[in-house]
Amino acid sequence: MIFVDTSAIYAWVNAADSNHRRVVASLAAALEAGEDFLTHNYVLVESAVLLRRRLGWTAVRRFLHDAAVFQVRWIDEALHRAALDRFVRRRGRVSLVDEVSFLVMRERGISEALVFDQDFLREGFRYYRA
Repeated sequence: MIFVDTSAIYAWVNAADSNHRRVVASLAAALEAGEDFLTHNYVLVESAVLLRRRLGWTAVRRFLHDAAVFQVRWIDEALHRAALDRFVRRRGRVSLVDEVSFLVMRERGISEALVFDQDFLREGFRYYRA
């Protein structure tokens, strides 16, 4: 299982992004290897907002259609509160969405993330690269 973050989603959708080829190759290799992808609904929302702002509605629609390949962890109140606690305790050092991601990854025992965000490395996770 590989966690997918907003930074990888943006690079995946935006062909002009410097990481586009890398993320497309990584996704293809992971699919070929039979890996599953996990994200959570906060990442989906964050990604849709970012894509809408930077690339427009067509990119959002395409992403939401293609995102069906991801398993989605729907954030409940307990996980939201735990992430908020970490966010406040750590004075917003990383985003609330990333705090949720870290908790989801630990909950599922996931060590690798398809991401271009160094906060995941600092948190002890590894980048997934094909």
